[in-house]
Amino acid sequence: MLKEAKYVMEQIGADAIITGEVLGQRPMSQTRDKLNLVIKHAGLKGRLLRPLSAKLLKPTIPEIEGKINRDMLENISGRSRRRQMEMAEEFGLDDYPSPAAGCLLTDPGYSKRLKDLLEYDPDVDFTALNLLKVGRHFRFSPTTKIVVGRDESENDKIEKYRKPEDVQLEAMGTGSPVTLLVGEPTEDAVLFAARLTARYCDQKYQPSVRITVSYPDNEEVIEVPPAEDAKLAQIRL
Repeated sequence: MLKEAKYVMEQIGADAIITGEVLGQRPMSQTRDKLNLVIKHAGLKGRLLRPLSAKLLKPTIPEIEGKINRDMLENISGRSRRRQMEMAEEFGLDDYPSPAAGCLLTDPGYSKRLKDLLEYDPDVDFTALNLLKVGRHFRFSPTTKIVVGRDESENDKIEKYRKPEDVQLEAMGTGSPVTLLVGEPTEDAVLFAARLTARYCDQKYQPSVRITVSYPDNEEVIEVPPAEDAKLAQIRL
């Protein structure tokens, strides 16, 4: 991964690569010897900055050149996350995963969604990446993806990540997921997103459900039957 990052660094003329590693936090991979080995194998001598433990490590070239103030860097070591949590509080950050959760890229579900996103939308942004972490994802077509919330917390996040051009759907008068249609809102795509919303709302056993469809510039109500599970399994990410 760092070799790929080095390639990008050289392409854009950046001075360093920054990672969140902490000296001694993981006993098998973040010892001083292993951290140095990574630098050697990636060809990043003097260019790999680990700001959380920087004062315990050799200064990087940007620090020596005065481009980065070493005095503002940290000297964290060991497995405790107390200082990181203090820093998160200082910066007003409260929406972060469990410290022992590991890298998202090791999660098969997230990796599958990321691969799909890069295949159909190579110009990704942070909103699209954050959306990968919540809800049920369905690839309706090469130009359209549908995301359905699983609980109130995910519904809130999906609403937060909605872009002005996205279509939002909810079932009326019942417990309902927030559904987001990302991409081309064709008639078939909107209809299927509505049926998905009906499938996961509290009226999913009813023959039809009334769904509110909120477009960027208008809103309508349609009545649809819930989607069939056999179809969902084919396109779920």
